[in-house]
Amino acid sequence: MRDRDIDAVVRILKGEIRQWKVPIVGVVAEKTRDPFQILISCVLSLRTQDGTTAAASARLFAVANTPAGLAALPVERVEQLIYPVGFYRVKARNIREISKQLIRQYDGRVPDEIDTLLQLPGVGRKTANLVVTIGYNRYGICVDTHVHRITNRWGYVSTSTPEKTEFALREKLPRKHWKIINDLLVTYGQNLCRPIGPRCSECKLSPYCERVGVETSQRTRGRARASASRGSRQVGPEVRDE
Repeated sequence: MRDRDIDAVVRILKGEIRQWKVPIVGVVAEKTRDPFQILISCVLSLRTQDGTTAAASARLFAVANTPAGLAALPVERVEQLIYPVGFYRVKARNIREISKQLIRQYDGRVPDEIDTLLQLPGVGRKTANLVVTIGYNRYGICVDTHVHRITNRWGYVSTSTPEKTEFALREKLPRKHWKIINDLLVTYGQNLCRPIGPRCSECKLSPYCERVGVETSQRTRGRARASASRGSRQVGPEVRDE
């Protein structure tokens, strides 16, 4: 992908994702701009499906939705409220400790600086960037596996980790796209530009995409299966996620 194509690509993405559900953090942001609830929802969402995160967030915030309220809950109660999110016991401890640190060090206010947020337990660059962009409407680039995979698949960046992708995008992605790129690519990555079997034949970004690392799309996988059913011994290679 040429650098100058990014405006056209983002414009297409904005149109395409309307047919699918918005990621859970986007849903939370539609209901509240409270940085604390966004922070906790992000922590809950790690390695957890969106539906499970949404239900757990709703249960938790119905009981306590402030640092003081959550810090006062026994960790066992937090575990009950957020179950069955992934690593719920670890997350319950982190949520209580985050709440306590916010009270002790920041007068109950969520910091608006990425480096400061990274000092909180269980908070990585993805979560810190989301809090800054959604909670405080400041510039940041949230990079998860979808953003990392797709921007490398396009050939827009060439990096080996999500963190390196974030810094590469900070160098070349126009600032006007920073805040929205995560919601666009998470939605697109979950539904069409998937890690395995991307639906390249349906993708309106095909003219711009270099398909780096994509050895098999949904179309070619279908052809391989059909060939195998006719007695062919050839098996198409699988997609390898970078």
